[in-house]
Amino acid sequence: MERYIPQGVCPNEIQFDIENGAVKNVNFVGGCPGNLKAISSLIDGMPVEDVISKFKGNICRNQTSCADQLARALEARTTKNT
Repeated sequence: MERYIPQGVCPNEIQFDIENGAVKNVNFVGGCPGNLKAISSLIDGMPVEDVISKFKGNICRNQTSCADQLARALEARTTKNT
């Protein structure tokens, strides 16, 4: 399980797995549980690149959002392993 500490949003941590290039088991620790559980469910099994392209740059406040922070977490993980 990967762990990412987001900046500028309510959740304290984003946890996720990447299996065969797909996002799995996303969990936001803190934040708005209904919305974040829905996002996690909708993207489960989606290719990492698709999640990044859809979520990166979606701004809510503080020039970021939970979705944007997830994209940043996935980018950091994929950059780290290349």
